[in-house]
Amino acid sequence: MKPCLAKLGLGASQLPAGAAGTARGRPPEAEVRDMLQIAARAGLGLLDAGGATASAELALGAALPAPAPLHVLVRSVRGERGPDYAEAEVRASLARLRLTRARAVVVQSASDLFAPCGPALWSRLKALRDAGLFEKVGVCAYASDDPVGVARRFRPDIIQAPASLLDQRLLVDGSLMEVRGMGVEVHLRSIFLNGLLFLPPDRVPSQLKGAAARLSRARRMIAEGRSDPLQAALGFALSRPEADAVIVGASTAAELTAVVAAASSPPPDLDWDEMAIDDPVALDPHRWAAA
Repeated sequence: MKPCLAKLGLGASQLPAGAAGTARGRPPEAEVRDMLQIAARAGLGLLDAGGATASAELALGAALPAPAPLHVLVRSVRGERGPDYAEAEVRASLARLRLTRARAVVVQSASDLFAPCGPALWSRLKALRDAGLFEKVGVCAYASDDPVGVARRFRPDIIQAPASLLDQRLLVDGSLMEVRGMGVEVHLRSIFLNGLLFLPPDRVPSQLKGAAARLSRARRMIAEGRSDPLQAALGFALSRPEADAVIVGASTAAELTAVVAAASSPPPDLDWDEMAIDDPVALDPHRWAAA
């Protein structure tokens, strides 16, 4: 069955911005405009601008048509400087994006809600939702954050969590299905596990020796299934019943075109269960991505 591309969302963390962000010698604004056009034509449902820099938000704002063809999400700053500062920054993001309201505002880490200023931050963001600046409030959660517990305590409208064919922890233990059963919208992110699935064996960081055999096996199974890592990763994520949305990053129009083409294909017939890895270092990109 052909996947529904409306479940696919473009994450803005890799978008080109500023003089250092030009792609193929093109102005970043032109690249962003092309990417948004590709996303709109393909029927993508979401633009997650949460990871965008201020300059990338300006480029997005300049390129977004009105009304925006995609639902836009923005991210809250951390709450240490208080709810007034967080609100000012959220409003500044909307201004740079040239939006009067957005689909959602998302807390960038569940740990922010457990910090001293967390309750005040959460209350302020819900007040902004109730005032009409946003339709929903959400939170990003890792496996270690206990997404089910976060959902029960804070009752967010959205939870974003990492899940991929390599990192299936929150899928196998039923956490994300339980969260969705509470009426919470579930967004899968990090579906490429920081590009780990795409790394050739000779470029796998030395810290990941414990996962090397499983990674090689997953790549071999994908090749034997006449697929490729991009199509497999997207096919897995888009086919998950827990997922209301799947957020992917791209830095150029060419990359986004490849993502759309891969996502438009029927998911490959692969034994997904056999591709999961359990190496704790591999499942935490913060411990190896800078290698």
